[in-house]
Amino acid sequence: MNPRQTDAVRTRARMVERLRSQGIRDEKVLAAMGQIPRHQFVEEGLAYGAYDDTALPIGFQQTISQPFVVARMIELLRSGRELGKTLEIGAGCGYQAAVLSKVAVDVYAVERIRPLLDRARDNLRPLRLPNVRLKYADGSMGLPEAAPFDSIIVAAGALGVPQALKDQLAPGGRLIIPVGGGEQRLLMIERQGNMFKESWHEAVRFVPLLTGTE
Repeated sequence: MNPRQTDAVRTRARMVERLRSQGIRDEKVLAAMGQIPRHQFVEEGLAYGAYDDTALPIGFQQTISQPFVVARMIELLRSGRELGKTLEIGAGCGYQAAVLSKVAVDVYAVERIRPLLDRARDNLRPLRLPNVRLKYADGSMGLPEAAPFDSIIVAAGALGVPQALKDQLAPGGRLIIPVGGGEQRLLMIERQGNMFKESWHEAVRFVPLLTGTE
């Protein structure tokens, strides 16, 4: 391992310790965060800040979420169970899909912006993650051809929860999504038969969930 790689590993370790101090308790999630090289998912000029607890621009008016939010959303989805087959809405640069690959059986990541999806593929290729599949599609419609899903994680803010995503939850499945206009909070939805139980969590800030593809 060269000095640059060694430094990146140490920086990741510091990020994990910070997440632990911020209240992330799921050791499997912390281990996954420590395994994925976040600096490889941002532009080289921003790599110096890749492990800071902040969102970073990835082009096309999109961002890579701050590490705490990634860890917290996955921790909430997992709490007391395994993720199983997981759908990610808003693949972006591919970072969250890579983290999910370490804690889920299969990951289906949907992205509506074609050049961003191509970038995610390029970013993920060196990691050789056999359980990650990327799809160019309108995330608000979910991914019906691969449904149902045990877990759905949405990396964009919505005014309401798309019915298609609720419909694609497996029995006992969970969906987490940022909901709100000017102010957003994480909403967890758990499918219990034909009923959906809701619980609200931290305040967050995400780019809007848009329909269509580009």
